[in-house]
Amino acid sequence: MSYKTWYEKHSLKHKKIVDKLSHLSDDEIIEYFDFENMKIKEKDFCPLYEKNQKCHDMENLNCYLCACPNFRVGDKKSFCSIDSKYGGIIETKDYTHQDCSKCAIPHGVPYINKNFDRSWSIIMKDTFKV
Repeated sequence: MSYKTWYEKHSLKHKKIVDKLSHLSDDEIIEYFDFENMKIKEKDFCPLYEKNQKCHDMENLNCYLCACPNFRVGDKKSFCSIDSKYGGIIETKDYTHQDCSKCAIPHGVPYINKNFDRSWSIIMKDTFKV
C-alpha cells in the first residue's frame, strides 16, 4: 500500500472516531487515544492492537498522531522535516525511506497538545508537500 493510500484510509478512520467523540473536550479526545484504551475500544484502528504491540517503545503511547506531522513524502524519498536525532534512513536502490521507529516525538501528550486539531488531515497537511 502506498503512503498516499494509507494516509487517505487512516484519515477516514481517525475522523470517524473523532466525530463519535465530538461531545468530549479536546483533552478528553486526546486521552481517549491512549494506546491502552484504543486497543480495547478501537481494535480496527491499528493492526498492532490485536497483538498488544506498540509501534514505539514508550510507556504512555498516545495514538492520536498515528504518523507524524514532521514526516514528508516525495517521489523517491521520505524524510523528517525536523531532522530528529532519533530518526534514521533506510536506503534501497530506488528509494530513501525515513525510519521513524526509534522516534516517539509525536506520540506524547505534550506534543499532541501543541499540535492539536480535531482534524488529523489538517495536522498532517504538509506530509505530501515536497
